[in-house]
Amino acid sequence: MRDISRRLFLKTSLPVAASAAVPVAPAWLRSFAESDTPATIQRLRDGWEYLQQSLDGPWQVWHSAELATWSAVTLPHCFNHNDACDPDVPAYRGPGWYRRHLVVANPYPGGRTLLHFSGAGQTTDVYVGEAHIARHIGGYDQFVIDITEHAAPALSTPLLLAIRCDNGRDLDRMPSDLSDFTLYGGLYRHIELVYVPAVSLEAIHIQVHPSSQRDWASLDITGRLHHSLATPPNATVSIEILKPDGTSVAQLSTKWPNARSTENGFDGERHLATFKLSNPLLWSPSTPNLYRCRATLSFKDTQHVFTERFGVRFIDFQKNGPFLANGERLLLRGTHRHEDHAGCAAAMTDSDIRQEMQLIKAMGANFIRLAHYQQSQLVLDLCDELGLFVWEELPWCRAGMGNDSWQDMGRQKLCNMIDQHFNHPSVIFWGLGNEDDWPGEYPSIDQDAIRSYMKQLNDLAHRLDPSRYTSYRRCDFARDIPDVYSPSIWAGWYGGLYTEYEHSLEVQRKRVERLLHIEWGADSHARRHSEDPDRAVGSVRSTANTAESGLAYLNTGGQARVSRDGDWSETYACNLFDWHLKTQEALPWLAGSAQWIFKDFTTPLRVENPVPRVNQKGLVERDLTPKESYYVFQSYWSSEPMVHLYGHSWPIRWGRPGELKMVKVYSNCREAELFLNGVSVGVRHRDSQDFPCAGLRWMTSFREGSNQLRVIANSANDTKVTDELNFFYQTDVWQNPATLLLKEVSRRDGIVTCRATLHDQNGILCLDARHQVRFTLAGAARLIDNQGTSSGSRVVELYNGRAEISIRDIRGSISLAVSTPLLPTAICTIEG
Repeated sequence: MRDISRRLFLKTSLPVAASAAVPVAPAWLRSFAESDTPATIQRLRDGWEYLQQSLDGPWQVWHSAELATWSAVTLPHCFNHNDACDPDVPAYRGPGWYRRHLVVANPYPGGRTLLHFSGAGQTTDVYVGEAHIARHIGGYDQFVIDITEHAAPALSTPLLLAIRCDNGRDLDRMPSDLSDFTLYGGLYRHIELVYVPAVSLEAIHIQVHPSSQRDWASLDITGRLHHSLATPPNATVSIEILKPDGTSVAQLSTKWPNARSTENGFDGERHLATFKLSNPLLWSPSTPNLYRCRATLSFKDTQHVFTERFGVRFIDFQKNGPFLANGERLLLRGTHRHEDHAGCAAAMTDSDIRQEMQLIKAMGANFIRLAHYQQSQLVLDLCDELGLFVWEELPWCRAGMGNDSWQDMGRQKLCNMIDQHFNHPSVIFWGLGNEDDWPGEYPSIDQDAIRSYMKQLNDLAHRLDPSRYTSYRRCDFARDIPDVYSPSIWAGWYGGLYTEYEHSLEVQRKRVERLLHIEWGADSHARRHSEDPDRAVGSVRSTANTAESGLAYLNTGGQARVSRDGDWSETYACNLFDWHLKTQEALPWLAGSAQWIFKDFTTPLRVENPVPRVNQKGLVERDLTPKESYYVFQSYWSSEPMVHLYGHSWPIRWGRPGELKMVKVYSNCREAELFLNGVSVGVRHRDSQDFPCAGLRWMTSFREGSNQLRVIANSANDTKVTDELNFFYQTDVWQNPATLLLKEVSRRDGIVTCRATLHDQNGILCLDARHQVRFTLAGAARLIDNQGTSSGSRVVELYNGRAEISIRDIRGSISLAVSTPLLPTAICTIEG
């Protein structure tokens, strides 16, 4: 018995004649199995070389020693791992080549040899030797290329495999170049060499039909064969359903049917079995029970085993009302995710993905929007396992109505996404797109054409999968088309005040049948804090529109708004989040929301941001370092007792001697007691509607110099949790900034960290300074920059008068400098 040993969903691309692009065939292979035959899967991590430039064709790939120098790389790999947030040069857009020798050893007599791509950006051409065998357009869906015929000679000689990825500008490809996220290039998801028998399964879909009383569910199992094969004579298929604990609950064996299935809209599918599950174990965010469907295809002397996971759950998004899961109201508490990370861009490791998703779950989230494209299989698997409902989205983003090939691409990508992720119980919304009313869209904002196309997509999604809802965010003139709609509401950031949030929700609620608030929040520059975070609010008109109108994201022009005029402090962002969360808790009709975004990410826009080319609305930095706001959400959403003193990254507070200052605590416990320098400041009781901090705040005065805060919180079951921090209280008043200082502050594991500080003419630290500074290095060493973080960027705005950068691989004596316009440069000499 042969059993493909990983969860795969494979898209087959048709061969290409010469260099012409051809449509990608709608054929899929997916397998999740017990890895008892690892010889059938080989993940192609090593042995690759990379060249970032144009070549005239595959001949030059293997005869280019005099043209260029190739670099050894390990997959996944992204063109833009180091330049996505370079402050001086935009991220690379263009071709990049990969090459390697590939040994093929298919264990199946007459079997097929496949290359499975989990995703590659953004247009991918595959060559074997000098033959161009396939092209795939699109950066996010999975696809398969059958190399069987080309691999036959490689049984005695290694095969020459070359892959060209191109993320250059293309008006006829989704997503649009107006998108506010980097369109990465490269082989940034896994590639696997896959062997299957001559007759093999390509897809299995489990359609769950729950009873109205939720005491049973029927299962319709459909499937299809790989490579559009005709029905093989005497082929049989066995289906087995296993409970989450591995117990078998149903089995059936039958001949592979001739008649096509009418159960769904997937081409070439056959109905294989129907089962009834009595009293099923339900899938939910609190109990993510996963069943398995194991299909075994037997033909002649081979067997192909194919296993899919699925869940049984009941969802009901009531019109003008809340969301119900398994018959009970569930407030969707969500966030967003881009596939992006410091140091590797889109080429995230599996361990980084797991850490990120676990942090999201630990925050208490039960919902996530995967923006703005189909994401890696591991992400969906983790959503299933952790219990996170999902809105997954077609990459129709900030684009008008393109030509026929562009429209075909959109339909195809929607089909691919639904086909690939159909069995995930976590998925409840198929997102049709995002912000397709954007100023300057190509070729134009043709409302009639956009509405017509959206209707096509909406109908297609319902035909393929009538069990889920369609959704869309921000396209007001088409808000009536999808099942679920989100308007633009950015109260307290791009427009209006955060105290107007509830009013904005009530206004929008009357305009659609099912409202889900997607995208809200604020940018925050990590490590920047404020004693007066609401100073900019006074200039914002309380009657202003809270929508993200026009180009409000720009930091220039337009009416007063906090995004332009505020301090971008973590303090203000926490207040805004706090107000939104308390409001959402108090609205019984609200289905839920998703804050934008969990992690800071890069963008070709926003070069003027405190960290250039980084959207800083994350609750964690681009390297997953939590900001203070992470704990605001945890205090509202998590069921695990927690307590957090605001200000762990705020080493120096300031004010007058004896001035009363607010100490803020975020906790989900019923009460908390605060201690300042060992003395109790009192007990406070939690009330979610007592803003800020749900009543867990104290006004007290600090002593000049060093102070210590400690909090002890008691949960409902009397579990005690504690937190503490130390800080310095500065009472000296600073004048205009005059001098930069630079010094080494730590040295560990070969990495030296230096800190720049800005002082007045008397040497007093200017704690509200927000100057942009630039670090430069002279000597044999490497600056750890372009990370897209507050401490990993060579150009960065100060946070409370300071900024840090780190250096590695120091050899001998080097010099680090920091500069800002109109002030003297500071230099620090460092010995290796």
